[in-house]
Amino acid sequence: MTLAAEILAAARAAGLRIATAESCTGGMVAAALTDVAGSSDVFDRGFVTYSNAAKEAMLGVLPATLAAHGAVSEEVAREMAEGALRHSLAGLAVSITGIAGPGGSEFKPEGRVCFGLARAGRETQVHTVEYGPRGRAQVRQASRDHALELLLAGVE
Repeated sequence: MTLAAEILAAARAAGLRIATAESCTGGMVAAALTDVAGSSDVFDRGFVTYSNAAKEAMLGVLPATLAAHGAVSEEVAREMAEGALRHSLAGLAVSITGIAGPGGSEFKPEGRVCFGLARAGRETQVHTVEYGPRGRAQVRQASRDHALELLLAGVE
């Protein structure tokens, strides 16, 4: 059984629907979940919010949060995950925002990715992973895999 299939089975058993809010992964988590036949009874929707304007319009991320912390921050990851819950029928949501590369800065280096996990009735969890300059494809794949692991843990 794939990790995605495991997540869907666990969420199905728990009566949870799932939403994703993705920036640097561009829908890779949603694609992994929907690659599994029968996922439609668990996967509600995915938000690909690559621009700040999309984060604001689709998820309700506050302009003040973006201005104060930037898109690649735990604060924005929190608002993305919580916004995905508010704007969907899901009870569990994961968010991803990061710098897949190339590029970055002294303050926000390439490979920095912030994650959020929101579940109805629980405190939202956020954290940052520093993947380093592995290359765009590697950072995106590692981020997708980490988000899937977070979803599995979030079902429990």
